Amino acid sequence: MPDKVQTINKWLITITVMLPTIMEIVDTSVANVALPHMQGSLNAGTDEVTWVLTSYLVSNAIVLPMTGWLSRVFGRKRFLITCIVLFTIASFLCGAAPNLATLIFFRILQGAAGGALIPISQAILMETFPPKEQGMAMAIFGVGAMFGPIVGPALGGWITDNLSWRWIFYINIPIGIVAVIMAKYFIFDPSYLKRGKMAIDYWGLALLTISLGALQVVLDKGQQEDWFNSSFIVGCSVLSVLALIALIYVELTHEHPIVNLRLFKNVSFSAGNFIMFFVGFCLYSSIMLIPLFLQTLMGYNATMAGMVLAPGGVATLIAMPFVGAVIQRYDGRWVVFTGLLIGAWSMFLMQGFTLEASYWDFVWPRVILGLGLAMIFVPLTTVTLATIPREEMGNATGIFNLLRNIGGSVGIAIAATMLSRYAQFYQNTLVGHITPYNPAAQGKLAALKQAAMLRGVDAVTATKSSLAAVYGMVMRQAGMLAYNRIFWIVGLAFLGIIPFLLLLKKRDNKGPVALH
Repeated sequence: MPDKVQTINKWLITITVMLPTIMEIVDTSVANVALPHMQGSLNAGTDEVTWVLTSYLVSNAIVLPMTGWLSRVFGRKRFLITCIVLFTIASFLCGAAPNLATLIFFRILQGAAGGALIPISQAILMETFPPKEQGMAMAIFGVGAMFGPIVGPALGGWITDNLSWRWIFYINIPIGIVAVIMAKYFIFDPSYLKRGKMAIDYWGLALLTISLGALQVVLDKGQQEDWFNSSFIVGCSVLSVLALIALIYVELTHEHPIVNLRLFKNVSFSAGNFIMFFVGFCLYSSIMLIPLFLQTLMGYNATMAGMVLAPGGVATLIAMPFVGAVIQRYDGRWVVFTGLLIGAWSMFLMQGFTLEASYWDFVWPRVILGLGLAMIFVPLTTVTLATIPREEMGNATGIFNLLRNIGGSVGIAIAATMLSRYAQFYQNTLVGHITPYNPAAQGKLAALKQAAMLRGVDAVTATKSSLAAVYGMVMRQAGMLAYNRIFWIVGLAFLGIIPFLLLLKKRDNKGPVALH
């Protein structure tokens, strides 16, 4: 008997699963711009208010790899609707939170409910479209996934400025209601995914929570706490490593593991996840660095920095459907290879940023990066998941998305640390040239002092202001050199992934294989 899902129009199913996906992805980035307003409203310190972001990411990361197991325990349709309902209720409670502790608690609930939405949606799309159209399905999913980071910060900024930070959470309520109604009528569990009783993997659940939770805290707070000079970071790191080792042992020996690590026996799946980890590393680190460069060194405000990032996101949106069509006819591995080369090229262009660069000098490398990402995400997802049995698709998409997110967290943490260390290094190098024996330095100081004295400033104050101005120039130049160095390293990381494409299996059009 055919699955009931096959009688529902595939585009209705697509719209249904994309609604909660976009809602969840927007909420990952929408709160970033509202943090200063939350800080003032809730009377919180800078270190405390960042837990609004960290708590969401931690709970999100913990639930991601459990998605397949939870879908089997509760039934996928029931679990999807429950997650949307919980996410919507948690959004309302976040908006109504009277203090920071309450807001963080409800953000944890929101992150846990949202963690399963993306892998479930991805799994449903992979099954809904016939094998030869799965590339297009992932392209559509990619459009939704890219829509969030483009719209999130701009939407969050506009709502915060014109209404209140609380409305960035309230806007989820009507979307959540529509998503629940559509899921009830258009989503059905396939016949092979039978809900059944199974032994609950309590040890796996506990160890997964501890290992990923501690890891996410280390990555989010490491630079702020000066990494391993902090006993808190050392403790979290040791806890994460020990829990991860124990988790691997438990999951490989349990009959019904909460995370099916046996999937990594599939070399193509393992290679695809490894590549996605580093793509996440490169993407998130570069997306963090560009607006930071513009706002700290170039004097751009948040809106203008967003206008530099947005064209790259639009380029990705436009390119993804074309990439989806291309990989229906050609080997997706070659498309990923081209995308990695383009990504590296964009980073090497960014390595040439100067403090005299114009708006378009920043936009074009970002557009090129956007094209490269479109050529990486869609075919890499399709090729990685193509050899996975349908029964394990929920597990596979959960692991795949988890590794992308962890790669992103690692990328942001390492980029932030390198930025601080390289800026210090280049500052020390440049300061060595500001000496009484350097005619260029003395000439600049004399010119600045003379300009200040012409404005009526006394000689002592003019000397101090000229030294301060030169120090400011040194700081900006050191910062620029630090950013340039990191863009170069990220470009090399893009190129370093390429050899692992050889481990990916060429995708045929038979689609996900069945378990016998």
